[in-house]
Amino acid sequence: MKIIRFISLLIISLSIESLVAKVQEDVTHLDELTVMARRPMKEIGLEKTVFDSLVLKENIALSMADVLTYNSSVYVKSYGRATLSTVAFRGTSPSHTQVSWNGIRINSPMLGMTDFSSIPAYFVDQATLLHGTSSVNESGGGIGGLVKLATIPDAPPGFNLQYVQGIGSFSTFDEFLRFTYKNSHWLSSTRIVYSSSPNDYTYVNHDKKINIYDEDHNIIGQYYPKEKNRSGAYKDLQLLQEIYYNTLKGNRLGWSIWYVDSNRELPMLTTDYGNERQFENKQRENTLRTVLSWNHYKSDWDLQLKAGYIFTWLAYDYKKEITEGFWSHMTRSRSHVNSLFASTDANYYLGNNWLFSAGISLNQHFVRSEDKNIILQQGNKATIGYDKARLELSGYVSAKWQPINSLGLGLVLREEYFGDKVAPLIPAFFADWRIFQNSWSQHPSSLILKGSVSRNYRFPSLNDLYFLPGGNPDLKSESGFTYDIGFSFDYVISKRITLNISSNWFDSKIKDWILWLPTTKGFFSPKNVKTVHAYGIETTAEAGLDLGGNWRLNFNGSFSWTPSINEGEKISPADQSIGKQLPYVPRYSASATGRLTWKSWAFLYKWNYYSERFTMSSNDYTLTGHLPEYFMNNISLEKNFSFKPVDLQLKLAVNNLFNEDYLSVLSRPMPGINFEFFIGITPKFINPQKKKTEE
Repeated sequence: MKIIRFISLLIISLSIESLVAKVQEDVTHLDELTVMARRPMKEIGLEKTVFDSLVLKENIALSMADVLTYNSSVYVKSYGRATLSTVAFRGTSPSHTQVSWNGIRINSPMLGMTDFSSIPAYFVDQATLLHGTSSVNESGGGIGGLVKLATIPDAPPGFNLQYVQGIGSFSTFDEFLRFTYKNSHWLSSTRIVYSSSPNDYTYVNHDKKINIYDEDHNIIGQYYPKEKNRSGAYKDLQLLQEIYYNTLKGNRLGWSIWYVDSNRELPMLTTDYGNERQFENKQRENTLRTVLSWNHYKSDWDLQLKAGYIFTWLAYDYKKEITEGFWSHMTRSRSHVNSLFASTDANYYLGNNWLFSAGISLNQHFVRSEDKNIILQQGNKATIGYDKARLELSGYVSAKWQPINSLGLGLVLREEYFGDKVAPLIPAFFADWRIFQNSWSQHPSSLILKGSVSRNYRFPSLNDLYFLPGGNPDLKSESGFTYDIGFSFDYVISKRITLNISSNWFDSKIKDWILWLPTTKGFFSPKNVKTVHAYGIETTAEAGLDLGGNWRLNFNGSFSWTPSINEGEKISPADQSIGKQLPYVPRYSASATGRLTWKSWAFLYKWNYYSERFTMSSNDYTLTGHLPEYFMNNISLEKNFSFKPVDLQLKLAVNNLFNEDYLSVLSRPMPGINFEFFIGITPKFINPQKKKTEE
């Protein structure tokens, strides 16, 4: 019924849009000049999603996990509010998604994945998804795809300051401060985000039932109790400092520092009956990322050099109070990660038809992971873990060719080296063909057909190889072929209505899929056991409607169908996973956003849908074997005020508008309807360059 209601609303909205367009045909407009531009050669055949800057700066409470949930077709798996959130492309696992920030790879070398809940959207100026084969242009290992995050070395001239205070449900406080200074050569940008909350939202616990008794102690009914999220408090402080120097002669030097201080309690499960005061389940993190860069630009070539360092200290403590004042430590995990990074990339344009690129990147990881358990017998401590170093080297060459304006061809060859393992050559071929482009008519339009094919590899993470107990140093690299074919269609329906639709079919087979399985010794160990066939369709749509009278309506939507089937061999006679959908991979996902603006007012509606997900590889429809589908609805209303000394922004956001009762991960409670209010203050400093011009 929910799908039917959504389709009905969509049909009604399109009907209204058509009516508005028909009414506006009688309105007189000024003549437009359509400019025909040549598409960038770097983007030949790419399947990518680019996020608008408005999406990234919507409010300071958003993490990149929130942005991806409501503005893309990828699956975001969340363990709860302000807890682990991972991203998976096209029915793959989170470890098949590569993530880069300002050219530096930030996937954990231990786990192979990234927690997107810990990346503030306000620390990102550019965000791009490279789907499947397209990721080979930037990195190996992205069998599903790559998330490319970056900051932009730009700001208004002079001094600029912005402060935003957010207050939300569950005693949530979010604060954001940004200070920038820019002159003809120098740019300095400082951003600070601090978020805190006891995170004690109320939810209905469907994993417990409370009996109702009569006077004779007979059960006459049952109900699901309302409980509070227990032990879920968090305090996160993040700072981003950037300094750039532009010589104005084709050279730019840059230095970026990103510091994270996170203290998060891990909420108790819905199946936990214990007293939260008798447990401590906490994760702490200190991370420092720093990047030095040099960019050199000429008319027909450019060169980029980068060097970086990442340090991460990660602590996880799980303990229980046995008797009053005496605590038993079940887990005391400490991890230290030191990573050195260096890369160089060069591009050379030969005339108007050729682009040659080459690059090499080096990552040196030093990882020490320990679990210090207290052994009560004889008072001794036992430490288990590993202390390993691994060198990762990746290099590529590519050639992009446009023999005619309507045809583009590209070839990328990448080679990767991890530790003492060398991957076979990773080739990727791209092509696109502009079937037609009608730029000079009253209704400009274009249709581009594109396709690609590649082979890719992902090396096991350090935990896969060396985690104790259970690591398997004999693991093979995961590998697979991916095929893409799709189209992009742009159409200016009228002088007030624009439309863009893109759709893509993908097909990939991944061999030697790594899966952690239980052993007879009582712990889990990874093995290469699966062959996974992931295929499906990804579709996006964008529409803009100028309603006149300062009214503007923008719509963005995405839909994906992603079967991800285990086609491997049975690992035991009781194995029922063959031919079944992988756990926690929805077959269908969709998102939509609508933004209506009038003068200094803005109303935003966000919608997200995930189909049912199975929690077991056998795809059983048991109480704990699957999670039902859910729809999420968020709205916000924003008003901007402009005064002589200061600009003021007020915003009210309502999350989970219809109080949906849902789970993203089994036994991990999620919040119902909740509210956020933001006040933004932007003082108007005098621009010294503008003042000098006026004088």
